[in-house]
Amino acid sequence: MILRNLMFGLPATLTCVVLQVTFAYWSVRYYVRHAVGAPRDSGVWPLLVAMLIMMSGTILQITLWAALFVGLGEFDEFYEAVYFSTVNFSSLGYGDVVMTRPWKLLGPLEALCGVLMLGMTAAALMVILQQMVRSHRAALDPPAH
Repeated sequence: MILRNLMFGLPATLTCVVLQVTFAYWSVRYYVRHAVGAPRDSGVWPLLVAMLIMMSGTILQITLWAALFVGLGEFDEFYEAVYFSTVNFSSLGYGDVVMTRPWKLLGPLEALCGVLMLGMTAAALMVILQQMVRSHRAALDPPAH
């Protein structure tokens, strides 16, 4: 039973890693292209867009896990699968909806995946915020002669 869960959970996690890296890269790249070198106050809009890009990546990952659960026959309704997936991915863990015994290990696997992916999102946002601080500091400090 454990091996069967891993056979489905690990590829799902690997897919999430690829998606997360892709969306984080797009976010940072978007921010750098649109905010670096621009006037000091114009960095907020690119930051918001970058955050929306990363949020979209997270929603896509949650949806992919939900699709896996429906495909495995754990849920009849996609809405219920998305709810369960969101609770697991965010590691909120209400416990009001549980999977059947044969697939129960996929919940904690998704939670581990979610913690890692949300951590990567936080790291990408920190890179963007550090760039924003550098840009603001450079705008305030006169160049040394």
